Amino acid sequence: MARYRIVRQIPEGFLKTFLELPGGIPSHDTFRRVFGKLERSQFAVCLFAWTQALREATGGKVIAIDGKALRRTFSKKSGLAMLHLVTAWSSENRLTLGQVACEEKSNELTAIPELLKLLSLRGTTVTIDAMGCQKEIAAQIRERKGHYLLQVKGNQPKLEEQLVDYFGKCLEADFAGVRHERHETTETGHGRTETRIIDAVSLPADFAMREDWKDLNTLVMVTSQRVVAAQESWESRYNITDHRPRAQFLGHAIRQHWGIENGQHWILDVTFGEDSRRQQDRNGSANLAAVRRLTVSLLQQEKTNRRGVKNKRLQCALDPGYLLKVLASARF
Repeated sequence: MARYRIVRQIPEGFLKTFLELPGGIPSHDTFRRVFGKLERSQFAVCLFAWTQALREATGGKVIAIDGKALRRTFSKKSGLAMLHLVTAWSSENRLTLGQVACEEKSNELTAIPELLKLLSLRGTTVTIDAMGCQKEIAAQIRERKGHYLLQVKGNQPKLEEQLVDYFGKCLEADFAGVRHERHETTETGHGRTETRIIDAVSLPADFAMREDWKDLNTLVMVTSQRVVAAQESWESRYNITDHRPRAQFLGHAIRQHWGIENGQHWILDVTFGEDSRRQQDRNGSANLAAVRRLTVSLLQQEKTNRRGVKNKRLQCALDPGYLLKVLASARF
């Protein structure tokens, strides 16, 4: 117990060099009340202002937008649904750029446009999974001088049907007569080999839905072959974009989109225990989630310590000097 008392005393002495703390470090309940009273959308805008500036200064060009549920925020007794957060993530910089909270997963469709309004999109490529594959979202990105790369699934059944049919014909003809690029990668590890083939083709003049999607220019098919314990499986996924058919670039951007899973979601659940935190106050839940995302970004920006986020976080608690170094990583 003495060790934990020492750990608690270090931050108080450190904080008193910056703040007056006549009552000591505020209690858990005080933090809970304060975070519950902060308006969540305005708090997120203030909190992530520096990460957007850092992304612009360091040239992050791919912005992945994805949703994540806060699983312990639901309550049958109170009739509260699970709170969902839609987050913008700079894959190259490993920075959270913003978040918008919504009450249901279906409401991500309204949260994504609100999140896009908060971001500087000029010259970036915005990647979104099938939930965000909407004509209005594509138009909003283009109007903000950004580029879109959207996954197509069953939520756009007619578009998906056209893509499957068109690529089927292209494969039969070995892409004869179309502007086409192919890029292939193979990775081996953890007992499996995965080959990804990215086929990017210019939009054909007779593509039935070309006018529905602003500046639509290229159709993309990603074919994955996985071999695990001599068992082979194949999967094809489809994307649309206003970019030219640059297969290597598009394949790289698609891979970067899923970096949010390992670079943020996994860390939040495993290191910060986000899925196990029960808090039903909506503002408090969203605001603390924003702080966790900012913390992950800060810890990942600090490069002198090569340990993982979990160990960096512990070192911040034990070593005020290192904590200052992490905070200084926000400067550029």
